[in-house]
Amino acid sequence: MQTVETLNEGLKRAYRITIPSKDIAAKVDGELKKVAPQIRMPGFRPGKVPANLVRKMHGPQLEQEALNTAVQESIQKLLTEQKLRPAMQPAVSLEEGGPGQDAVISVELETLPEVPEPQIDGLTLERLTVEPTEAEVDEALQRIAQGQKSYDPAPEGHAAATGDLVVIDYEGKVGGKAFEGGKGEAMRVELGSGRLIPGFEDQLIGAKAGDQRTLNVTFPADYPAENLKGKAATFDVTVSEVQIAREATADDAFAKSMGLESLEQLRGLLKGQLEQELNGLTRTHMKRKLLDRLAETHSFEVPPSMVEAEFNQIWQQLEHEASHEEDPEAAMAEIEAEREDYRAIAERRVRLGLLLSEIGTRNDVQVNQNEMNQLIMQAAQQYRPEDRQRFVEYIRNEPMAAAQLRAPLFEDKVVDFLFSKAEISDRAVSREELQAEIESTETGGHVHGPGCGHDHDHDHDHGAKPKAKKPAAKKAKAAEAEAAPAEVAAEEKPKAKKAPAKKKAAADEAPAAEAPAAEAKPKKAKAKKAE
Repeated sequence: MQTVETLNEGLKRAYRITIPSKDIAAKVDGELKKVAPQIRMPGFRPGKVPANLVRKMHGPQLEQEALNTAVQESIQKLLTEQKLRPAMQPAVSLEEGGPGQDAVISVELETLPEVPEPQIDGLTLERLTVEPTEAEVDEALQRIAQGQKSYDPAPEGHAAATGDLVVIDYEGKVGGKAFEGGKGEAMRVELGSGRLIPGFEDQLIGAKAGDQRTLNVTFPADYPAENLKGKAATFDVTVSEVQIAREATADDAFAKSMGLESLEQLRGLLKGQLEQELNGLTRTHMKRKLLDRLAETHSFEVPPSMVEAEFNQIWQQLEHEASHEEDPEAAMAEIEAEREDYRAIAERRVRLGLLLSEIGTRNDVQVNQNEMNQLIMQAAQQYRPEDRQRFVEYIRNEPMAAAQLRAPLFEDKVVDFLFSKAEISDRAVSREELQAEIESTETGGHVHGPGCGHDHDHDHDHGAKPKAKKPAAKKAKAAEAEAAPAEVAAEEKPKAKKAPAKKKAAADEAPAAEAPAAEAKPKKAKAKKAE
């Protein structure tokens, strides 16, 4: 093949590649030899169809496949010979070509920058430590006791109140017509739990055993069933029983009912959980400070395509959250006013991602095979049992999908390595002081970029955000300050296969009156197919 560089500007590169027609023809001949034995045609024995007839029947298809193969091989050869590391999948277009002709393709890409040697010596960090209080342990214990409450039949004539449980038969209708999944019997409803669509539980307050009521409700605009979204509905309800809650007493007997030896052991377990939670907050704060320090001391050009992809990801999340605010238009207008701030956040995230990747590579930070296997098995649990093996095979056969899955753990290991290098001083604070520090730190967190594929929900913040009033869309949640290790860059093989279908959220299988839980979907690889 013949290669001519047509653009070399900053991180942008462009090439014109000419693939000789004889090379394409040779691939066609090779494919012809492979498929000929499989061709069947009336009048010929299997595998004995003449090559010229096979070419006549399947020539255009074979030529297209040969061209696609030649293009992919040419691109890989270009990347190898020029020692290019694409930031995203190269854009490829066919400029000239046809049967018996040379193929001329143009290839445009942005390369990953040469990251300067990271400055990680002399790092100093402060670790804010918090010890759980006895009052917090008492509160956690009380929550468990409330969750273990049982119910006794209410006295005759008792009017159901908030906290009571009613057993109902129901039938839902939209426009006077019953709808699929809208009918059920002996459904247990805890009044005030908020499990059902708005207004459903409220209209059962005051009901007595034997009552019949017609409830008027409106399905939420984001209800998963398309035929019910935003629709007004009625539910004909018969109350068969009312029960009163009997809360469990937090004592040794209660602890033993949970399989423990004593109340003291239960309190110890709860204290350990609180310590783990507080340690997580401590790590979040320290990580944000670390990323701020790295961002302040490292500056280099980043690929615009990666920044744009990261910005689009941020923006989609912000739009989604704004749409669920009380006044979506006002929330969106507030976000729009800060569009360029979020674009700067996207650039910071990409730069930090590339920097963390460089630090990890230089210091031999790795995710070993056992750790990777655990990640795969954990992710596979999101799928139906019959689809899990397909998902495992998909991850193992698709480098880009595997890189997305590996990225969060890789990043955490790089951060832990940097913690081990830093001089850390401890300062004891209260939970409130720690949370206030985190809220005031509008930087740092988990820095991820294009192709990272996280759906996890920690260290929410984008970083580099002005400390102004937060918009209605909750910046602290919508804008995670995390960066994608550049090991997920598009130098990986293109186009991942489609992952197996995921199991529906459990709430989709519940009675229609129940409000569904949000379904968490793993993100797809952002690989652009070379045409």
